[in-house]
Amino acid sequence: MTPAHPHLVWDWNGTLLNDLDLVVSSTNAAFASVGGPRITADEHRVRFRRPIADYYAEVLGQAVDDEAFGRLDRIFHDAYRDGLTTCVLAHDAVAAMSSWPGGQSLLSMWFHDELVPAVDTHGLTSRFLRIDGLRATIGGDRKAASLTEHLAELRMDGRDVVLIGDSLDDADAALSVGGRAVLYTGGFTDPTRLKASGHPVADTLTEAVALAGVLGTASF
Repeated sequence: MTPAHPHLVWDWNGTLLNDLDLVVSSTNAAFASVGGPRITADEHRVRFRRPIADYYAEVLGQAVDDEAFGRLDRIFHDAYRDGLTTCVLAHDAVAAMSSWPGGQSLLSMWFHDELVPAVDTHGLTSRFLRIDGLRATIGGDRKAASLTEHLAELRMDGRDVVLIGDSLDDADAALSVGGRAVLYTGGFTDPTRLKASGHPVADTLTEAVALAGVLGTASF
């Protein structure tokens, strides 16, 4: 049976969680460890992409193999953990989630065993049918395979899904399962890049949810 509303899959970092400044400072800690340049938030938003090893290689001007990325990733996450208590939710995250009449779940490429307590700390756990993070020791890869597994656990058809995220990789993941995406400009990616993708783009999470509803009316 076709649902009355699509199922929303939310991204976490850069979408529900406003952690851009921390991500940039943590990225700079990783770059500094190998004598790399310091980037600004605007530069990060223009250049960031997955796999993250490719992004690092571009900024550093040298190849970043699996071993090198593993070292950089550990430095990044050590710095990220140290600053995590400074991060808050996007200003309208709760209002946006509360406005959606259908099911919602959360899929992040952050480590699962750290994601779950963080979501609970912000009082959001009960809002989601399922929460999934990365079940690996090193991150940085694309999201498509994780979304396929997430939807399989939910027993959900990708065609019944809208993913709300802040990166082009989020959109690619949604398309890979036959779903749709709404891209949020408040996160890790420059709005110009998002708008050039052809996907619906929103400046607030409340607007993103409204656009997801329009997609649902048109497609489900």
